[in-house]
Amino acid sequence: MTQDEAFLQFLLRMGDNTLILGHRVSEWCGHAPVLEEDIALANTALDLIGQTQMWLGLAGEVDGGQSADDLAFLRDAWDFRNVLMVEVPNEDFGRTMMRQFLFDAWHSIMLGRLIKSSDERVAAIAAKASKEVAYHLERSSDTVVGLGDGTAESHDRMQAALDYLWPYVGEMFASDEIDAEMAKAGIAPNPADLRAEFDALVQRVLADATLTIPESEFAHKGGRNGKMHTEHLGHLLTQMQWLQRAYPGASW
Repeated sequence: MTQDEAFLQFLLRMGDNTLILGHRVSEWCGHAPVLEEDIALANTALDLIGQTQMWLGLAGEVDGGQSADDLAFLRDAWDFRNVLMVEVPNEDFGRTMMRQFLFDAWHSIMLGRLIKSSDERVAAIAAKASKEVAYHLERSSDTVVGLGDGTAESHDRMQAALDYLWPYVGEMFASDEIDAEMAKAGIAPNPADLRAEFDALVQRVLADATLTIPESEFAHKGGRNGKMHTEHLGHLLTQMQWLQRAYPGASW
């Protein structure tokens, strides 16, 4: 694999993560438990979609002039490179916020390293996105602590959410030849090198939330290389892509 090919895959991974999670979070619009959460989740989704435009926009340039919209709306499920965790349905508010926290923890650390990327374009995107993600992490951490250390029911729901999502965490730190090529070029860190910092951050917050991290080290995988996605991604893409598929080339 050439460096250019690896770079494209890296950009798709970053952009697809924020695209799919942004869509998932946007599903709460008009349905959140209280108005403040409805607005906050909508803003989080908008931030993630904005980051997607930057990552996929750059990917399109690298791939020969495609637009971010082309990559978002005209690819099939097996062409997506997001981690599996962002695909899973929202379920209840607790699972949504636990997923957001786990992703934010990884995302904030990754962007912190990418600010120092040897590629100026990547560094610029990371610098802008990191400011938004710092807020995302602060909010999701506070919510996890508030619910985890809240009532008996909120505690139980957050523990159930953590138990369900933890097997998806490991994929964020899986490394392959694409990651090795990016690390060699100084463009991005090796994901495995982020795990210790992630664990320290997560353990601190979850301890305050009185939640117990599962002991299992099993990790779902397959999303980052497109070899395997959950059954949920296809349904999500059906909703997200139907207008462009029904009316090719349509624009506002």
